[in-house]
Amino acid sequence: MEPSVPATPLRRLALALALLAPVAGAETAPPLSLDLAMSHPDWIGPPVERLWWSADSAQVAYALKREGSPVRDTWLQPADGSAPGRRLGPEAQALADAANPVYDPARQRMAYVRNGDVFVVELARGERRQLTQSSETESDLRFSRDGAELFFRVGQEWRAADLMSGRVRSVALLRAEKDPQEAPKPDLLRETELRLIATLARQRGEREALAAEAKVQREADPGSVPAPVFLGDDVSIASSGLSPDGRHLVVALEPKNADAGRGGKMPRFINESGYEEAEDVRTRVGRNPPVGQSLRLVDLAEGQMRALDLTALPGIDVDPLAALKREHGQPALNGPRPVRLIGLQFADDGTPLAMLRSVDNKDRWIVRIDRAQARLATVHRLSDPAWINWNFNDFGALPDGRAWWLSEESGHSHLYVEDGRRPRALTTGRWEASQPMLDAARRHFLFLCNRAWPGDYEVCQVPVAGGEVRELTALDGVEDFTLSPDGRRLALRWSAPFIPPQAAVVGVDGGEAVKLTDTRSPAFRAMPWREPRFVQVPSSDGAGTIWGKLYTPPRLEPGRTYPVVMFVHGAGYLQNVHQRWPVYFREQMFHQLLTDRGYLVLDLDFRASEGYGRDWRTAIYRRMGSPELQDYKDGIDWLVEHYQADRARVGIYGGSYGGFMTLMAMFKAPGVFQAGAALRPVTDWRHYNHPYTSNILDTPELGPEVYAESSPIEHAEHLQGRLLIAHGMIDDNVFFQDSVRLAQRLIELKKPGWELASYPLERHAYVQPESWYDQYRRILELMDATLKPDAP
Repeated sequence: MEPSVPATPLRRLALALALLAPVAGAETAPPLSLDLAMSHPDWIGPPVERLWWSADSAQVAYALKREGSPVRDTWLQPADGSAPGRRLGPEAQALADAANPVYDPARQRMAYVRNGDVFVVELARGERRQLTQSSETESDLRFSRDGAELFFRVGQEWRAADLMSGRVRSVALLRAEKDPQEAPKPDLLRETELRLIATLARQRGEREALAAEAKVQREADPGSVPAPVFLGDDVSIASSGLSPDGRHLVVALEPKNADAGRGGKMPRFINESGYEEAEDVRTRVGRNPPVGQSLRLVDLAEGQMRALDLTALPGIDVDPLAALKREHGQPALNGPRPVRLIGLQFADDGTPLAMLRSVDNKDRWIVRIDRAQARLATVHRLSDPAWINWNFNDFGALPDGRAWWLSEESGHSHLYVEDGRRPRALTTGRWEASQPMLDAARRHFLFLCNRAWPGDYEVCQVPVAGGEVRELTALDGVEDFTLSPDGRRLALRWSAPFIPPQAAVVGVDGGEAVKLTDTRSPAFRAMPWREPRFVQVPSSDGAGTIWGKLYTPPRLEPGRTYPVVMFVHGAGYLQNVHQRWPVYFREQMFHQLLTDRGYLVLDLDFRASEGYGRDWRTAIYRRMGSPELQDYKDGIDWLVEHYQADRARVGIYGGSYGGFMTLMAMFKAPGVFQAGAALRPVTDWRHYNHPYTSNILDTPELGPEVYAESSPIEHAEHLQGRLLIAHGMIDDNVFFQDSVRLAQRLIELKKPGWELASYPLERHAYVQPESWYDQYRRILELMDATLKPDAP
């Protein structure tokens, strides 16, 4: 059911077009043009961007972008679909519930942060109270173990709101400072002065007496603010977590003023000031890696702070890169590896569970913290000789205190629970589990799964005790979901190749989903879209199936061969072959336009893509650009065999990682690809960021030959055919410098047939329709001129 949307000029135009073409595929539908495909996505209709429940579980709220404006409006709709959605005005929005709520242990109260302030709702009575009203921003809500208080954080201070009286008190104030009452280090001159100068000794004694009395008064007065927790002046606070009983804090600390390495300066040539300006940007890989963190356990009741010994982590003192370091003349790590805290959860009894990751990203540990002994006990260790995935790091505690987590240890992400000293898998198979949560009764896990095939995502359910995995939905393209406060229904966002994310509701035990929204414009619905074919290309490397999306003309004429355009998605670890609305929705429209002009278009989830398990993800370790290129060459062979493709007329294009792969194709497979468009490409991995690059290639010092082999600029002398390079000049992800350096290299090599298009006001993700149009006009002209020289 479509929400009632105000009739702006653009929407009135869309309605008029819909009257001409009331059904998809009608002959009178507006023609697809490059200008339309690259225009502002407002013409498509807004996707449902966020989804949450009202406290009474009767209505679903969601955010929609306002047409012609960057403002997001909140819409509210009955969960049974009995009425269309209505946009909330400012007054109604001030009374609405907010996303990402937390619940008390009995699930009788719900709390959330809206506009930086804390609200709590009594679910049975529907009473809503605002607990804070300030210019400060509250976060990290959690109910106390007995449900009587709500804890939250303001900066580095933890506070508690009494839910009966509404009184807010300070629980702990963390300060990265030296304790002014701490005894000074032994110093001969100081001690001599205190011995010889009686006035100094008397003043010192008076200060100490005042401080001691203030402490006594503070401890005796329940209304006083507790003394700050001084952590030292040589650290900075990375994060902290408060136990549900309000007694213990776990704090992650980093060395203060650690050397982060030399950052970059990015020039900006077009600015409101009329002057050129510069912007500080990130460091390059290897300069320097993230610093390790230390953990402290703070007992607020006893005023005691103890360091947690991370050397107890199994394998922490083993350097997995030792052999590589020896090979490249580098010393192996002497002592424990640095680690960082990446997650903190608490069991019902207050026991902390922490997830730690080594800075080299070869190990991940889940530990239980013994608060009495201030010791770590390892629950699970995950090691990977390549790198630990940045996805699938969900974990938590069951009602009985046992831990649960996601892990790729079987080769695919699956759900595990602690079972004595051994983990027990609740899910298995050549598919991935993601986004897990416990249901309201905490007897089942709910999660996303892609069991049917890698691109089909549904909501699944499995008992905590183990048993059958059930699919609760049959929507093919579920994006995410959230549980209603009463625990009976799921609100979810789903999508399809030509349907942006929409809202739907399904029972917690499955059944027919109620689709609440269709926010597509009439003009977009009226277009005769042709769904891509999901195809399987066999890998010549023995890697199995390379899944792809194939776009073809409506009819292939017998005896005729067709030019080919191959698309390469960005990010490397991203999935584009699925039944959801693609990140590359403009490109999807462009691909249909290409097929209208007689092209075959193949979009592959090459090795390194998301959704296919650990081995597919890490196939590029220390050889980025090679397995992926072979996958595209296999795609050409398959198209020639099955779809009348002309091997002599093949083009390739993509952005970011896709731009990198386009350059690798043009430089390392000369003659195979006749045309390439590399958009915002990485040309030299030595200039990209540390977290991403060091995962896949380690650091330049540990693999100069690997960086040389994987960096397109090192192979530019092999360029054949025609090449377009396009880049935003204020790209703070892949710097414009990457393309400038490659341009200079091609100039020095005296290479013909290439051009550089620059976009002065675009960052990595283009925003302006004019830039989108100009870039894709160039791509279309490049492909037509090179692969279809007889094109009009």
